[in-house]
Amino acid sequence: MAVLPEAPNPPVPDSATPSPDNAGDVSGTVTDAYGDVVPGATVLIEGPSAAGRQSRPANDNGFFEFKNVSAGIVYHITVNASGFEPWVSEPLTLAAGQYFDVTGIKLKLRSEVSSVTVVASPEQIATEQVAIAEQQRVLGFIPNFYVVYDSKNAVPLTAKLKFQMAFRVSVDPVSILGAAALAGMNQAADTPDYQQGWKGYGQRFGAAYADGLTDIMFGGAILPSLLHQDPRYFYQGTGTIKSRTLHALANPFICKGDNGKNQINFSSMGGDLISSSISNAYYPESNRGASLVFTSFLVSTGEREVSSLVQEFLLRKLTPSANR
Repeated sequence: MAVLPEAPNPPVPDSATPSPDNAGDVSGTVTDAYGDVVPGATVLIEGPSAAGRQSRPANDNGFFEFKNVSAGIVYHITVNASGFEPWVSEPLTLAAGQYFDVTGIKLKLRSEVSSVTVVASPEQIATEQVAIAEQQRVLGFIPNFYVVYDSKNAVPLTAKLKFQMAFRVSVDPVSILGAAALAGMNQAADTPDYQQGWKGYGQRFGAAYADGLTDIMFGGAILPSLLHQDPRYFYQGTGTIKSRTLHALANPFICKGDNGKNQINFSSMGGDLISSSISNAYYPESNRGASLVFTSFLVSTGEREVSSLVQEFLLRKLTPSANR
């Protein structure tokens, strides 16, 4: 009787390589606490035995995927990324053929790096301070740009910012209306010696606006840029009435330099003199001469004295943005 050879035993599948019929996929996207993706994070999936342990990096979009993960086993997902606290998932168990999406992966910054110090350049700080100043308006509509209420933290202005402020004041609708109102008063007083009527009013308006324009451009931008001086009024706000009064009265003659030290205010006084001199080019001949220059200079200086006192003791209360 012939003896048949024994049939070979069927191969035993490798438990570390699950068959597609008994496996699933696990995927997810790694983000930080703000919802931004975290590329390159290390993602680890591990079960109760070393055989089920896999690790791979998240791609540039923070996405990761583990294919052919054995079903019916409890797994944990651990995510690690530089600068972040580790993130560990709740236990998860796959069903055969399941595509499991791990949600809620939001990495938190490590405690030692969660405090970030941002250092801005002086120019950036000055730009921000000017932007704030250009929102300052008395009663909500009159420009009050050239005063610094936070004197302690003020930084010097660049030449660009000095010209920017001067331009903003010169083209502000309130400045133009102010010149129009002054022209009306001068028309009523018949000064300077232009003719009456609309032509004379137009001449007086042009003269009033030109006076203000040359004064602000020379005294608030050109000379301060050349001499490295600050054209703004630095509000004191504290101290005795006497000290605040003296501080205000000194403003037309003493200014702060870009180096932070007090200096003779050549910018303001020089701007008044230059503006008064230029006015000789368009005022009537009967009003020209040295008397026009020095009279205008003295009037401008007196106006600055009064303006500084009003600025120190009154205008802050009437400037809504300064009281926030």
